[in-house]
Amino acid sequence: MTQATLDEKILSALRHDASSHISGEELCKIAGVSRAAIWKHIEGLREEGYSIEASPHLGYRLLNIPDRLIPSEIKWKLKTRLFGKEIISYKSVDSTNDIAYGLAEKGLKEGSVILAEEQERGKGRHGRSWISPPKSGIYLSAILRPQIAPSEISKVTLLAAVAAAKAIRDVTGLQAMIKWPNDILVNHKKVCGILIEMKAEQDTAVFVVIGIGVNVNTPVKQLPKGASSLREELKNGAREECISRIELARKLIERLEEDYFLLKKDGFKPIMDEWKHMTDMLGSRVKVVLQNRTFEGLAHNIDPDGALVVRRDAGTLEKILSGDIVMVR
Repeated sequence: MTQATLDEKILSALRHDASSHISGEELCKIAGVSRAAIWKHIEGLREEGYSIEASPHLGYRLLNIPDRLIPSEIKWKLKTRLFGKEIISYKSVDSTNDIAYGLAEKGLKEGSVILAEEQERGKGRHGRSWISPPKSGIYLSAILRPQIAPSEISKVTLLAAVAAAKAIRDVTGLQAMIKWPNDILVNHKKVCGILIEMKAEQDTAVFVVIGIGVNVNTPVKQLPKGASSLREELKNGAREECISRIELARKLIERLEEDYFLLKKDGFKPIMDEWKHMTDMLGSRVKVVLQNRTFEGLAHNIDPDGALVVRRDAGTLEKILSGDIVMVR
């Protein structure tokens, strides 16, 4: 049995009833090792940041878990059938999307999730960087293998935005809103970004990587202008404590699976309807910035392919599949 497996067995036993102690003898039976081995593993878990109380006549009790994206903690009570069954977490990577893309090419299963405490070269849309300071955000990439044409990738983009906004609302109560196609805003400030990458052959997608970066407890001074963090926006409502990144990562994985299964079962319309209910940009004046031109108009609708439809001042409708949208106030 590996050390990781033993640690998970011990933690599972401690989590089962965190309000009471479990004896060393009982832990020995559960893990199938000696008392000395149990003590060694308890010490190892403490070094990882777990707060575990030891009482001579009572045994051990789990007091607190570290604020780290530990796979076994995220899997604890994770309510999914596919997503998150395989979770790989790193202290630091260049980009979780790069890791996920490489592993997907090697055959890593659909629903697998890559996490990192820090990204040194986090990626945003259109080649931009995503600021990813350590131990404060969620940097997550999930592998999908949908049976879709490459032209339908916008549907996955909007799906990811809906899932992320719902997860943020679930955990924090903040009114997360979506700006086309996939920026998540709170109080008009960006708190989450999404990057979709795909490998395709001819008329079908081989796999899709959904990359999601969330500014959870990140100090605003570490973020670019116009961005914020969930904790900062909650502080404005007089809440000071840190948000559990484990809880939010778990909810994010659950929401991704829920909406992915919904897309496969009922098609794109339910996702599109949810997206529309979670945006305030439709009907607003926007500036559309494309590679070779810029224009203004009213954000009119989202079409069945996930494209933004903009009504230009002359009255014509223009379909936008890729570009930057700036809200004009």
